[in-house]
Amino acid sequence: MVQNKLFRDCLAAIPAEQKAEFDLSFGIAERLSEILKEKGLSQKDFARMLHKRDSEISKWLTGRHNFTTQTIARIQAALGCNLINIAH
Repeated sequence: MVQNKLFRDCLAAIPAEQKAEFDLSFGIAERLSEILKEKGLSQKDFARMLHKRDSEISKWLTGRHNFTTQTIARIQAALGCNLINIAH
């Protein structure tokens, strides 16, 4: 639990849809990081696989990137596994 009242107040002021967006972005970044670790791939290796700059992959892994469905599909194809699962 966050002990700082100012910090708690700031968190409480964030709209629910923005919190959901943050949670999703950070969740995707965390899952991507887990997959890279499981496969023994570095950021540099992954950047080469997707023909991207290391700095772009670094941004993806911070959770500050707004992933498009096209980017997610390319990542999944390159890694051979699901980055996210859609419930049916």
